[in-house]
Amino acid sequence: MKRTWLLFSQVVTVLVAIYFVVATLQPGWLQRGNIRSSAGISLLQAPATPAGEVAPGSFAPAARKAAPAVVSINTSKAVRHPRANDPWFQFFFGDQGPQEQSGLGSGVIISQDGYILTNNHVVEGADDIEVTLTDSRQAKAKVIGTDPETDLAILKIELDKLPVIVLGNSDQIAVGDRVLAIGNPFGVGQTVTSGIISALGRSQLGINTFENFIQTDAAINPGNSGGALVDANGSLLGINTAIYSRSGGSMGIGFAIPVSTAKMVLDSIVRDGKVTRGWIGVEPNELSPELAETFGVKADAGVIITGVLQAGPAAQAGMRPGDVIVQVGETPTRNVSELLTAVAALKPGAATKFDVRRGDSKVVLEVTPGTRPTASTLQQQGRRP
Repeated sequence: MKRTWLLFSQVVTVLVAIYFVVATLQPGWLQRGNIRSSAGISLLQAPATPAGEVAPGSFAPAARKAAPAVVSINTSKAVRHPRANDPWFQFFFGDQGPQEQSGLGSGVIISQDGYILTNNHVVEGADDIEVTLTDSRQAKAKVIGTDPETDLAILKIELDKLPVIVLGNSDQIAVGDRVLAIGNPFGVGQTVTSGIISALGRSQLGINTFENFIQTDAAINPGNSGGALVDANGSLLGINTAIYSRSGGSMGIGFAIPVSTAKMVLDSIVRDGKVTRGWIGVEPNELSPELAETFGVKADAGVIITGVLQAGPAAQAGMRPGDVIVQVGETPTRNVSELLTAVAALKPGAATKFDVRRGDSKVVLEVTPGTRPTASTLQQQGRRP
């Protein structure tokens, strides 16, 4: 027993001696997480993250995957004063030549061939379009086609080894999903912001003719237009297009065009040089109790038709004012926006069944849609679908 106690005392004495030496010569070894600045101040420092390991909850992998395919777009166009040719204006102010007006936006590279998705309002009327990649390469872009009714445009650049974004599935997303918005706000350089999907299917905002927006609270600001809205894996869900703002900056309500819509526009423009949509020649309105009573229709859902173009596709199929369209093919139509989208998706020349309520009866009409005229033509004639 005495021998054991002696051995224990010697071990403790040696350990205390070692501790004293280390505390005197290398105190940092005993103070995990503490460092000293050059001024001798003791500071706390978190342990370094092991190389290749991602911090919990970080979106860095998604940003690294998607960001290289998001580009900055600079545009310029020559603008003349609206009264530049007025003799009196020239007398007082002299000959005012054209002045250069510049614009800023973003775009997304979607193909190794150099195709870029962006907003129509970013490049509309531009005389010169320059694209800048994240690796600082620059190239002049050519407009392949535009679709003002969805506010989308397709550009093309000629560069090798282009980074390409992966397309996601915007039809399978849900409110609450995490998303990132990537673009070049205010020209400060590429910026990544995060948020969630706040709502789906936003329409009747007066932004585009065809509206089916993804709403997000990820910060979107001027210059972000045409940039990418991506999921937590870095796959493209939408093209950032507009914000609701009273200040001109982000207020947490931003809108993006779903990638499903963008893909349809891309395919049509690259294949045909334009977007072809269906059209039946009617004037639709939201169904209200007053309109239902006026036309004597027994329906509480659908879109009521208040006007039918003579000799148009709908008139030829037997559609009348007062009919309520409740379904186009397999697609229910609960409001004007849904009807507009459903009709536009129809293939011109291919007959489609329309489920209609007429009075207190149900009618099925076979309508063969025509080709939708341009937006300006429809506006002049006061027609919609």
